[in-house]
Amino acid sequence: MHMKRTLGFWDVFCLSAGAMISSGLFVLPGQAFAECGPAITIAYALAALGMVPALLAKAELTTAMPKSGGTYFFIERSMGSLAGTLAGLSGWLGLALKSAFAMVGIGAFVRLVLPGLELSESQWIWIIKLVATGCTAGFAVLNCMGAHHAGKFQRVLVIGLLAILAWFVVAGAPAVKQHPNFDNLFDSGFGSILATAGLVFVSFGGLTKACAVAEEVRHPDRNIPRAMLLAFFVVSLLYIACTIILVGTVEPGAIADKSTGYVNLTPLSTAAGNFGGQIPMMLISAAAILAFVTTGNGGILAAARTPLAMARDGILPAGLARLNRRSTPQAGIIITAAFMTGTILLLDIGDLVKVASTMMLLMFLLECLAVLIMRSSGLQNYQPRFKCPAYPYLPIAGIVMYAVLIYELIAKLGIVPLATTVGFVLGGVAWYVFYVRRSTSRESALLYLVKKAVHKDLYHAGLDDELRTIATERDEIIHDRFDYLIADAIVLDLPGPIPYKAVFEQVADELAPRVELDAATLREAFLEREADSSTQILPSVAIPHIILPGHHLFEIALVRCKGGIVFDPAKEAVSTAFFLIGSADERNYHLRALMAIATVVEESQFLDRWLAAPSIEHLRDLILLSKRKRD
Repeated sequence: MHMKRTLGFWDVFCLSAGAMISSGLFVLPGQAFAECGPAITIAYALAALGMVPALLAKAELTTAMPKSGGTYFFIERSMGSLAGTLAGLSGWLGLALKSAFAMVGIGAFVRLVLPGLELSESQWIWIIKLVATGCTAGFAVLNCMGAHHAGKFQRVLVIGLLAILAWFVVAGAPAVKQHPNFDNLFDSGFGSILATAGLVFVSFGGLTKACAVAEEVRHPDRNIPRAMLLAFFVVSLLYIACTIILVGTVEPGAIADKSTGYVNLTPLSTAAGNFGGQIPMMLISAAAILAFVTTGNGGILAAARTPLAMARDGILPAGLARLNRRSTPQAGIIITAAFMTGTILLLDIGDLVKVASTMMLLMFLLECLAVLIMRSSGLQNYQPRFKCPAYPYLPIAGIVMYAVLIYELIAKLGIVPLATTVGFVLGGVAWYVFYVRRSTSRESALLYLVKKAVHKDLYHAGLDDELRTIATERDEIIHDRFDYLIADAIVLDLPGPIPYKAVFEQVADELAPRVELDAATLREAFLEREADSSTQILPSVAIPHIILPGHHLFEIALVRCKGGIVFDPAKEAVSTAFFLIGSADERNYHLRALMAIATVVEESQFLDRWLAAPSIEHLRDLILLSKRKRD
C-alpha cells in the first residue's frame, strides 16, 4: 500500500523550521554564554555553517530517493544492510529521544503557569513527567489521523512561533546596547567559540527531519530541497538575531556567571521582560511552549516512518510496514510514542539527549559518505534533481568535521551515556546477525562499486531497477503506449564500425517473427526507404522507419553502436538508431512516435549517457525515465 502525497512546500518548511526551533534557542543560549560570553552569536553562525554539508548531501539523496525512512533508506541502499540497520535504529532513537526531551520541556512550563503550587522538587518532577506523557499520547493520536492533519497542525504552530520571534527581534532591536554587553567580544578566545559552536550545533539537527516523510510530499524533487534551504536560512537568521537581542539587552551576569555557576534557563524570556515588561515575557514563554510542541509533534511524525521503511526491507517485523486506513504507519507511531513515554517516566532524559546528539552527528557523517558512494557507483538510475555543490570536496569536509565533533562529544559524554551508546551499537549488530542477515539479500551501491572495480562489465539490476521505480514515482510518470513499446522493444548493442546494410539485416532478422513477415522483405523495405532519403536526422542519430501491409502493427527496435553505423562515409557515423515499423492504419501514431524520439534525443546529455550505459536494460531506462510529455 502506497502512502498518500498530501504534504506540500509549506508543510515541509514548517516541519523543518519547527524541528529546529526548540531548546537550542529558548534554553541553550544561557549555557553557551557561560562558555564564550557575548561571542555566542558567532558560535551560532559557525554552527549553522556546520550544517551545510549535511543539508546539501541530504537534499541530493532525498531528491534521488524520496522514500519513507529518509536517512535509513539512503544509508541502507548505499552501504548495505548492516550499516542500514545501525543507521535506522540510531536515527529512530535520536528522533524519539529529542522528541521526548521536547515533551519534558512542555511539562517544565507547568511551573510557570502554576507558580503558586507549593510542591516538593520530586513532586514537581512527576507532574512534569505526567504532562509530558499526556502530550506524547495526544500527538500520537494526531499523527495516527494522518500526515495531512499533523502537517496542518504543525503549520499553524510554526507560523505563530515565527511571528512571535520576528516580533521579539523587531521590538528588541532598539533596546540593544553595545556597552558593556559586547565590549569583550573575543575575550574567551577562538577555541572557546569553536567549542561553543559544537555545543549549540545540535540546535540545527531537526532541519532534515522532513526527509523521513519524503514519500508523502508532493513533488519531492522540488519541494523538499527548496523548503529545507528556506527553513535553514530563516531559522539561522532568527538564531543569530535573537542572540544579538539577548546579549544586547541583558546584563552578562543575568545570562550566566561562571564564578557562581549560574545559568539562565529562560534567557529569551528575561530579555523580553527587560525591554518590554511582563506581557512580552509571557509571550516569549508561550513561544517556547510552541517550539517544544512543534519539535515533539514533528519528531513523532518523522521517527515513525523509520520502522515502516525498515519493515518494508525485512530488517524489522513485517507488521510494522502496515498502514491504517488513513495511509499512516500506526504501528510505528505507537511504538515511538511508547518508547518516548517509557523514557520520560523511567530514565534521565539529559544523559540520553547526549546520546541522541552523538547519533545525529553519526547520521550526518554517513549521509555525506552516502553521497560519495552513490555518485561514484555509476548507477545510471541514481538521478537526483538537486546535486550537492562542490562535490566531492564539500561531502569530504563534512565527514572530517562531523568525525571531530563526534570524538569531542564522546570524550565528554560520561560513563552512562557512553555505555548506552556502545550497548546500542552492539545490540544493533546482534539484531543484524541473528535476524536481518537471514531475511535480506539486497546488494548496496558500495558492493556494486567494489564489484565493478573488479569487473568493469558488471551489471546488477536490483538496485538500479529499484532506483528506476523510485524515479518513476517521484516524477509521477504515467507510462503511455510509447513507453510500453520501448519496454518490449528489441535492443541491439553492436560494437562497430559497421555498414548500415549489415545493421538493417540484423534488425530485420529480429523483427520479422514479431510482424509475421519474411526477414528479406523487411530488409529490402528498410533499404528502399533509405535510398529514398536518408534517415540520419542528427550527426549521431538515425530513425529508419517503414510502412508495412497489415493492420494494427507497430514495433520498435533500438540499436546502439559505439563504433558507429556508417550511413555515408562522408558523414559522422551513427551511434544511436531507432527502427520503427508500422501498418498504414498506424500512420498517425507513427508520427507521434517520431516526435517522442526527437524529444528524447534532444534531452541534455542524452547521447553521452546512451554511450555510457552499461547494459541494454539501462538503454531502455534512459528512455523510460525521459522528461518528455506523455500522452
